[in-house]
Amino acid sequence: MKWSLVRRNPCDAVERPRLRRREMRTLDVPQAKALLSAAEGDRLKALFCLAIHTGLREGEMLGLRWSDLDWKTGALHVQRQLQWISGQGPTFAEPKTAKGRRQVILGPATLSKLQDHNKRQKGERLFRGESRQEQGLIFTSAIGTPLDPCNVLKHFKALLRKAGLPDIRLHDLRHTAASLMLQQGVHPKVVQERLGHSTVSLTLDVYSHVLPGLQESAGIQLDQLLAVGG
Repeated sequence: MKWSLVRRNPCDAVERPRLRRREMRTLDVPQAKALLSAAEGDRLKALFCLAIHTGLREGEMLGLRWSDLDWKTGALHVQRQLQWISGQGPTFAEPKTAKGRRQVILGPATLSKLQDHNKRQKGERLFRGESRQEQGLIFTSAIGTPLDPCNVLKHFKALLRKAGLPDIRLHDLRHTAASLMLQQGVHPKVVQERLGHSTVSLTLDVYSHVLPGLQESAGIQLDQLLAVGG
């Protein structure tokens, strides 16, 4: 077209494919508590707790190192993600987007779970001795190697069955975290930053199903705030 070799662009007649989003299934508060209760004593409880409280992607959680966590401030720095590539095994890569490199502040309860996890990992290190491979990762196999997502999924599905919960994807814990934050009145901009979305409009678009309830809540709260006696 720029060189005037053709009169029209044949790509204009192409119908653009529509993006089909997979069904989103989230846990409510009682269900989320049931999952964490079922994971009590499990070596990966901290991972599922972190997923529900932060909305981190699976690859981001599996790529975390202890050096990414500031115990004093509760700041968790997301700087990489773990990827499993066919024929290569586990590799570490940059987050999906520039916003993916972010800081997420953890609450005291989540930090407590990670402290318990750290103690368990130290016990595994003493038990395994020199046979354990150390890479500084927060979440590892029993011998210190990066976790295989397939094994994490099997683990997750077993906990769902144990808790009597619906069969959801591990990624749905990310949606659960976002939905719960919005329902609790957390500002969408904060939710966007914690999730690592590129824009707040993307966050609002993905979780628009939560907004109708927030609209009703906002109306009631303003009525109460501006109510005049009599």
